[in-house]
Amino acid sequence: MIPISNPKSQFTLIQDEILKEMKSILQSGQYILGENVDELEQKIASRLGVTEAIGVGNGTDALVLTLDAYGIGKGDEVITTPFSFFATAEAITRVGATPVFADVDKETYNIDPSQIVKKISSATKAILPVHLFGQPADMDKINTIAAEHALVVIEDACQAFGATYKGKQAGALGDAACFSFFPTKNLPTMGDGGVITTSDPHLAKRLRTLRAHGSYKKYFHHEIGYNSRLDEIHAAIILIGLKHLDDWNEQRRKLARRYDKHLKDIATIKRPHVMQDASHIFHLYCIESENRDKLAEQLNKNDIQTGVYYPRCIHLQEAYHTLGYQTGDFPIAESVSGRLLAIPLYPGLSFDKQDEVIFALNKAVKE
Repeated sequence: MIPISNPKSQFTLIQDEILKEMKSILQSGQYILGENVDELEQKIASRLGVTEAIGVGNGTDALVLTLDAYGIGKGDEVITTPFSFFATAEAITRVGATPVFADVDKETYNIDPSQIVKKISSATKAILPVHLFGQPADMDKINTIAAEHALVVIEDACQAFGATYKGKQAGALGDAACFSFFPTKNLPTMGDGGVITTSDPHLAKRLRTLRAHGSYKKYFHHEIGYNSRLDEIHAAIILIGLKHLDDWNEQRRKLARRYDKHLKDIATIKRPHVMQDASHIFHLYCIESENRDKLAEQLNKNDIQTGVYYPRCIHLQEAYHTLGYQTGDFPIAESVSGRLLAIPLYPGLSFDKQDEVIFALNKAVKE
């Protein structure tokens, strides 16, 4: 089986470095929020061009803590996309606020700024755009809207570490940003991990307090917080990965360009759209087809794994039935949820294996 992603192949390449660091951490006796976390936070902040990076337990916690740190809660609304992983909206609900959805752009699948404007109310406190599949949202327009209405902009950059928009790094495009280091991400660890980035020192101080049970002095608790701390082993693995990230992302781009070249003549398949002023890092390579399910079935018969991202939009999830959304409320998001299919793309995927996918796709569309 050719997998859709293969984090094992990345970790295998750096396993000697990982084992060396694990041994060092074992002998140090410092396992949580130690020197590796400090170094990782500094290097991430420097790379992205922000002043602060705060390591946390996972990408979902990053979203929850950031919303909480901004004081967003009951009675507030946050505008976001209905076409994302569930955690994007879940975090809003978890702090007591209400997610308000705006439809997506039919080319990039990111939230459509023209639809955001229609959703702003007196209760709106923030906009939460997602840089879906590794391509940044249209941040200039989003930031302009936010400035006009005094709203906070929080990037969900969990799929976009290393992506850029008009020369700036994802993670430095809003007031704050949230990343995940889940094993299949472009910058992964062997488990869960996350980081929040910002250039607001006051927000950063509050986030560091919240992640440690509402305490910035041990055993003195200033507010109700969370237990969401990045541990040393994960930080060390991410630090190693950070050295390889640019190469890994370039491998993804090369594979994406090969797919573009060899699939461009298939009229029934729509390939990913890449904005001219952004760098897409292809966390996922998703094709669009009316025969999505048939293609997936045929590829599976050829031992090629595929993935559907996402089969049901967030506004139609059972967990959000109380919000009263109906099928048809966000036609573009609902359409692409029935048409998108992710095909194998990851660092270490050989051209020979990729050619097998291309051949199988060409065969499947003719059947």
